[in-house]
Amino acid sequence: MKRKAILTLLHALVALSGTAQVQSTTALLGTWNGKLSLGAMSLTLVFHLEQQEGYVTVAMDSPDQGAKGIGCLKEYLSDDSLAVRLDMINASYQAGLKEGKLVGTFSQNGMSFPLTLTRGGDQLRRPQLPVPPYPYRTEEVSFRNEADSATLAGTLTYPLGFDAMSEGKVPVVLMVTGSGMQNRDEEIFDHKPFLVIADYLARHGIASLRYDDRDTGASEGGDLQSVTTADFMRDAAAGIAYLRSLDTFGRIGCLGHSEGGSIAFMLAAQGKTDFIVSLAGPGVKGDTLLAAQANRILSLSGMPATMTTAHYRQQEAVQQNPWLRWFIDYDPSDDIRRAGCPVFALNGATDCQVLSSLNLPAIRRLLPPSDKHLVKEYPALNHLFQHCTTGLPSEYRQIEETISPEVLADIAAWINAL
Repeated sequence: MKRKAILTLLHALVALSGTAQVQSTTALLGTWNGKLSLGAMSLTLVFHLEQQEGYVTVAMDSPDQGAKGIGCLKEYLSDDSLAVRLDMINASYQAGLKEGKLVGTFSQNGMSFPLTLTRGGDQLRRPQLPVPPYPYRTEEVSFRNEADSATLAGTLTYPLGFDAMSEGKVPVVLMVTGSGMQNRDEEIFDHKPFLVIADYLARHGIASLRYDDRDTGASEGGDLQSVTTADFMRDAAAGIAYLRSLDTFGRIGCLGHSEGGSIAFMLAAQGKTDFIVSLAGPGVKGDTLLAAQANRILSLSGMPATMTTAHYRQQEAVQQNPWLRWFIDYDPSDDIRRAGCPVFALNGATDCQVLSSLNLPAIRRLLPPSDKHLVKEYPALNHLFQHCTTGLPSEYRQIEETISPEVLADIAAWINAL
C-alpha cells in the first residue's frame, strides 16, 4: 500500500514547477537531501532553501525522476524547523533540526514516511565516466538532413593510435539515442552511456560518431511538433551518409539504444549499414511493447497489471502525441526480416521498458539466417544495461555503474570479429 501511495507522487512530480515565498530566515539556507525508503526501493528528494529579495523560497527536486524545481508552500519556517506542503499531490514535509540534520516525516494521502535530510546536494559517483584529456583523437563535426532541414552536430571519435595507415580499415559506428530529445552522450540521470561506449570503443580499435538529437544541444532545425521515429531515422541515415562521404573508415554500422535500436533495424532493412548493434531495441509492435512495459512496472510497484493494448490506445496522451500514435502502430517485423547485414541484438533480463522475454525471441525468430548474428540476454541488467535490483527506472540514477563492462566488451569483440 505504501508503494502505491508514493507512485502517485512519482507520476505527479513531473508536472509541477515553481517556488513559493516564505518568511525570511537564514539558518536553514542551502541544499538538503535525503532518501525516502519504500521497502525494496527508495526515492531521493532534495530541498533547496534560497534567499531571494528578503524572503526564503523553498523548492524540491526528485532527481531519480529527473524532476526539478517543484514548488513548496510554507506552513512554518524557523531557524530549526521546517514545514512545507505540495498541495497538488496532497503531500507535506515537516522536520526539526537535530544534530545538524533535518529529521522529519514526509506524508501523502494519509500515509507517512520518515525522511531525514542532510546538508548538501546528493553526491553521485560515476566511476566509468571518462574525463579529458583523452588518449585518442576527437573532432567536432556536423552533417545535414536536407529533407527535414536539420543540421546535426556531434563528436567523431577516432580509435587509439589511428593514423593514415589505418584509413579504410577501421570500423565506425553511428550512435542513435533512445526516445526523447537527448544530447550526443545520451545523458540521463547524470549518466552518459554514449560517452562511455565511445571511449571504450576508441580504446579497442573502433571509431564512433555520436550526435545531439535535432534541435537539441548544438544541433539545429528539424520539426519537433509532429516528429516520429521515421523522421529520426532520416537524421541517422544522414549520419551514415556523412561517414561514407569521408572515405576514411572501413565497415560502417549503427549502434542504437531503445528507439535507436528500431532505427538501426530500419537502416539495415534499407541496406544502408554494414552491421548494426541493437541495445534493447523493440522486436514487437509498439502497442504490445508499451502495454507490456506498463504492466511490468505496475506489477513491480505492487499494483494490478491490467493494461491492455486497447486501453493504451485510448489514453488521451496517446491521442494527442504524434510520436506515440506513430510508435504504437509501428511493427518492426518487416525491417528485422529484411536486415541483410550482421546484427547484434542484446537486452537485459530485468529491463522494464523493453522486456527481453518478449522482444528478443521475436528478433531471433525474424532475423534472416546468418552465422554472424548474435542475440544475447544479460542477467540482472536493466534498460540502461546497468546491474540492478528491480529494473525500475527509479533505480537508474542511484546506480553508480553507467553500463555493464561485459556489454562493452561484447560489443567491441563482436564488431572487431566481423
